[in-house]
Amino acid sequence: MHHFDYRNGSLFAEDVPLSRIAQEVGTPVYVYSSATLERHFRVFCEATGAKPNHVFYAVKANGNLGVLMTLAKLGAGADTVSEGEIRKAIAAGIPPERIVFSGVGKTEAELAYAVETGIYQVNIETESELDMLSAIASARGKRQAAVFRVNPEVGSGGHAKITTGDSANKFGVSFQEAERLYHRAANMPGISIQGIAAHIGSQITEFSAYRAAFTKLRGIVENLRRMGLPVSRLDLGGGVGVPYEMSYPYRHGPDTVQAYGDMVREVTAGLDIELGFEPGRVIVGNAGVLLTRIVHTNHRADRTFLIVDSGMNDLVRPAMYEAYHEIWPVTEPSADAKPTPFDIVGPICESSDVFATGRMMAPAKPGDLIVFKTAGAYGASMSSTYNQRLLVPEVLVNGAEYAVTRPRQTYEELLGTDRKPPWL
Repeated sequence: MHHFDYRNGSLFAEDVPLSRIAQEVGTPVYVYSSATLERHFRVFCEATGAKPNHVFYAVKANGNLGVLMTLAKLGAGADTVSEGEIRKAIAAGIPPERIVFSGVGKTEAELAYAVETGIYQVNIETESELDMLSAIASARGKRQAAVFRVNPEVGSGGHAKITTGDSANKFGVSFQEAERLYHRAANMPGISIQGIAAHIGSQITEFSAYRAAFTKLRGIVENLRRMGLPVSRLDLGGGVGVPYEMSYPYRHGPDTVQAYGDMVREVTAGLDIELGFEPGRVIVGNAGVLLTRIVHTNHRADRTFLIVDSGMNDLVRPAMYEAYHEIWPVTEPSADAKPTPFDIVGPICESSDVFATGRMMAPAKPGDLIVFKTAGAYGASMSSTYNQRLLVPEVLVNGAEYAVTRPRQTYEELLGTDRKPPWL
């Protein structure tokens, strides 16, 4: 489900050789495929039966303007978790009426901006947020459409740090409190309560936990309706996983997303409710790679390090989540190349700056280009200037064309964000 392939011995992104991007833009650099983004979005819509404007792409996965504009043209909505993400989505052409606002720590200023902007929905996660939102909206003579994000006490995900639906996680109102809070919200002046939402985790590839959580949400909807309360929306969140290893013991592709859609239809059959979704990684994960260059080798008695020009500040997932990324050479290895174990590491002054240990690869040397696959989600969006390293550029490919959608930061820009204290 991606458009990165070898042609005549060289790795291409759609119809652009990655070696050309490396030469003209430099390394490290993120490269995204428009065709992959478009295909994944359409497959998700078809599998779930969702209208494009009810597929709220999770901006946190990748907030690149080119990525957002590509999805905006397809009619996508946006799931946002900050005022900055709301502003970015609007700048990309996603109108406020297709934007939802999630997150546990929304400030008064952020909620005021959301209300004034006229976004589609606020996902309320605490009772104090309910009170704050009602006061803000009513002071402006408005009733803000909202849903409650409920913690269904069903956690799932590819790592403990990306599990969000367990009772020990900070997200959402308590399952036991959901009906009381909904009844209260229905009588508040600044709130137009519409329904409930949940998001139980990320990188989920087996759907029994989803089924359990969504079944519990259905029960809440039915109970609320029996009380005479209107419930018109059910936001099922995101979290569908992608294959970081092609040797995964499960099939992943249109059939996997279709299985998710089938499960959703089974659980919500006959409910007569508007469904919303908040996918991120499944749309953009395999649409991006991090292109990097080997700058040094370091030989030891028991291992060989390949030191590349990208670091954990550029792609933090392996250091933070022990995440796996496939590594492909840009020059296709010969059929008789003997795989060799390498430790692939970056230049950061941290022992955790390791992308892979003992990874079997074709022989490689300084100057060679490699890519970290499936880097489109939570790569650039989680990057930093740690060690005072420059933020890397991002490139969007469209057929035989490409554009730099975020230029490489300059040292003048990096230093220009600091201010001298007046006493020094």
